[in-house]
Amino acid sequence: MPQMIDHIDAIARKKQRDALFVTFTDDPSGEPSPYDWESHPGRAVIIEWLDTHGYAWQPCGEVADERMMVSYRGSIYIDVPYDLADPRYRALEAFLEHPDGSLRMPHMRFLVIGLDYANRNAHHDEPGFWDRWAERF
Repeated sequence: MPQMIDHIDAIARKKQRDALFVTFTDDPSGEPSPYDWESHPGRAVIIEWLDTHGYAWQPCGEVADERMMVSYRGSIYIDVPYDLADPRYRALEAFLEHPDGSLRMPHMRFLVIGLDYANRNAHHDEPGFWDRWAERF
């Protein structure tokens, strides 16, 4: 069944806060991934961990860009505030990163989009914006 997948910047605007997400297309060095998102072993491990520990998550697109159309690449939004004092954030960070900040799993990135950056695309929230965009694409 088709589903609507929000871009991470739209999620940040809806939540009115910075938003955490994980992508699976490149590793931190920028090398191409040998996996597609559906078979990415790290993605399955992360989703299992999130579910087991009671974290809400949802598929998300990366930052919306009017200059291109990109299919879903497996990214997920994790519904926990980016707050270093929050024990849930710290547990998530400890699961995804080593103490030195390097990632525990290859070919994934753990990211945060700031609300200020996400608000640059606030015009995308206007009714009918994406329908008009698609007609011109």
